[in-house]
Amino acid sequence: MLVEKPMEQRQTSKTVIMSELQYLVNGELVPESEASVSVRDRGFMYGDAAFETLRVYGGTPFEWDRHMDRLQHSCDQLGFGDAVPSGSVLLDQINRMLAANALSDAYVKLSVTRGVQPGKLTPNRNVDPTVVGICSPLPRGGITGERVWDTPATVSLVETTQPPASALPPSAKTHNYLPGILARLELRESNADEALLCSTDGFLTEGATSNLFFVREGVLTTPDVTLPLLPGITREVVLELAVELDIPVETGEYRPDVLTEATELFLTNSTWEIRPVSDCGDHAYDVGPVTRRLQRAFDERVELLYTTA
Repeated sequence: MLVEKPMEQRQTSKTVIMSELQYLVNGELVPESEASVSVRDRGFMYGDAAFETLRVYGGTPFEWDRHMDRLQHSCDQLGFGDAVPSGSVLLDQINRMLAANALSDAYVKLSVTRGVQPGKLTPNRNVDPTVVGICSPLPRGGITGERVWDTPATVSLVETTQPPASALPPSAKTHNYLPGILARLELRESNADEALLCSTDGFLTEGATSNLFFVREGVLTTPDVTLPLLPGITREVVLELAVELDIPVETGEYRPDVLTEATELFLTNSTWEIRPVSDCGDHAYDVGPVTRRLQRAFDERVELLYTTA
């Protein structure tokens, strides 16, 4: 069984550890208070950068190869893929950072920017990238671990829309998160944990930092990747687990009113893993059997990292 700690206890323990954290800046370990990049770095100036958010379980970054493939794909789309360090080099740096902080269960964010260039919008062909890694402790995952959330999420549909693929490539995980930020700003007057965005033509896409799943008549359903959404790593794992569990799966284009027909709703991302949704607007949801089966299967996959470490 997953055991919940009081949030106050978790926050206190994190504060003690985080005061001594070491971050990565271009391959060097730097104390958190001293870690910095140039104010002329294009990641800072223009959002000209890509990143990946990872969960580390038992000292092993979860689904590293998929994260590295997506990071490479994002940088390829931004036009500086050739400058990205290899997966083995980046994984070694992450492992050194984890060891320096004595972390075996952690959150890691790895960013690669186009680096410092002359102050003009047009990028230079020659790229000296900036690579930054940050980390923080998270609870143990798996069968006997803890959730990072205390309750199911509440979500709200917002007016902010996802940019079309012609404006911003949705499969690139870049530092340009303005649509998500604007969507979250709309939640300030509500108690919702997550914002759900639609495409400009009115189809459900994803949350501000999560992928969306719902269950109708026992069928696991999620918006298709032909829509402007980021195909999450946890989303991919959930779809694989559904096939293994013989859960029917459907992807497609869905208007928001389809959520009133759903009996279960949940969100996925690397940090939340699989987080059930209790309500969206006036509609309430149970943490139903499909969600629970997938959570259990996900926890079992994570648990393998502890047993093989």
